[in-house]
Amino acid sequence: MSPHTQALHDAGQSLWLDQIDRELLDRGTLARYIAELSVTGLTSNPTIFEHAIGHGHAYDEAIGHALALGLRDEALFFELALQDLTRAADLFRPTFDASSGRDGWVSLEVSPLLAHDSAATIEAAALLHARAGRPNLLIKIPGTAAGLVAVEQSIFEGTPVNVTLLFSREHWAAAAEAHLRALERRRAAGLDLKVASVASMFVGRWDAALSEGISPPFHNRLGIAIAMRTYRAHRELLASQRWQRLAAAGAQPQRLLWASTGSKDPRSPDTLYVEALAAPGTIATLPESTLLAFADHGRVGAMLPADGGYADAVLDEFRREGIDDDALAARLQREGVAGFVSSWGALMGRLREKCAAATLDPAWRQPS
Repeated sequence: MSPHTQALHDAGQSLWLDQIDRELLDRGTLARYIAELSVTGLTSNPTIFEHAIGHGHAYDEAIGHALALGLRDEALFFELALQDLTRAADLFRPTFDASSGRDGWVSLEVSPLLAHDSAATIEAAALLHARAGRPNLLIKIPGTAAGLVAVEQSIFEGTPVNVTLLFSREHWAAAAEAHLRALERRRAAGLDLKVASVASMFVGRWDAALSEGISPPFHNRLGIAIAMRTYRAHRELLASQRWQRLAAAGAQPQRLLWASTGSKDPRSPDTLYVEALAAPGTIATLPESTLLAFADHGRVGAMLPADGGYADAVLDEFRREGIDDDALAARLQREGVAGFVSSWGALMGRLREKCAAATLDPAWRQPS
């Protein structure tokens, strides 16, 4: 048991692993992280799966079986992804049950090609959640304009949603509004309000985007300030009468999740963002390397201030340096969507290569 990760857990912050692959499951590594490192959930995205499936041979046998069923391309990918994520969901089911559905979740993203198609996203989200057959599977939908329409309707229909690719307080506020509207519609329709959602704020990408264009005193400060300002808005929402009415009717809050917590700057501490964003009630998703680093030498100090602390002062400094944080947030979201589309294309290409190899070598796709 790591005292460092346990300290964060005891402070009220959930630690979710931002990683999935078959070896993590087959070797018992994920089960060990749950038992020893206080990990209580897991997230995935197209980039993670592109690396997991596209490199090595851990999925070859499963690909062979899926090919025999006639699955190709996206259908093949989602078959493989759901095999992994349902296994992970089962490992987290005791946590899910013990926390009454507050924790113990795993996440699967809809195709990034749907980022600007609301109707197709709503349909895909419902289908994937139903196929998984696990109550603790969140469907990730990007916080684009079209994605937020899908977020509201999906939650209204009862699909648990992880709103991803949020980069600013304003992005978070739009996701929170979609969540509130969905629950208010459910209340008006006489439906159960217990539909889970998390809002994923990407932190480290702010600093990575500016690393070459600003002087050293400004390095690795903007992402944390943006997160602090968003946390203040989140706390204000939870104290509002609008939310309190929903909570009194049985609703659970849309939890704030810190994503992109791996340090991109080799000159900064490898636990920089995890230590800076410790806050009760929130979720920190950690790449495996960051999780292991924090388990080894992470420090839990003061919690994130509910009033936003020095966030506004830092943002004013960056604006005086000519940084337009609204424009940068919009750019980062566009780049985030484009990055996942690129990973999706690479993933589909690798799957086609493996399928071609299996077709040429029947022994490969029909393992004994």
